Amino acid sequence: MTRFEFVKSSRSASSGECVEVATNVAGTVAVRDSKRPTGPVVEVGDAAWAVFLRVARSRTAS
Repeated sequence: MTRFEFVKSSRSASSGECVEVATNVAGTVAVRDSKRPTGPVVEVGDAAWAVFLRVARSRTAS
């Protein structure tokens, strides 16, 4: 099983509602809910993650 090293988002809310992201596995980005560390993990490819970030940043810049 792949061992992801998750890092809490720098934009996490003070209430603890946030996501954690792991980028330590080549070609894969893993995302999970910080409140459920043993819960489900979403895995996407690097290219899909880059598109997601680009779109998310463009919407927050407006």
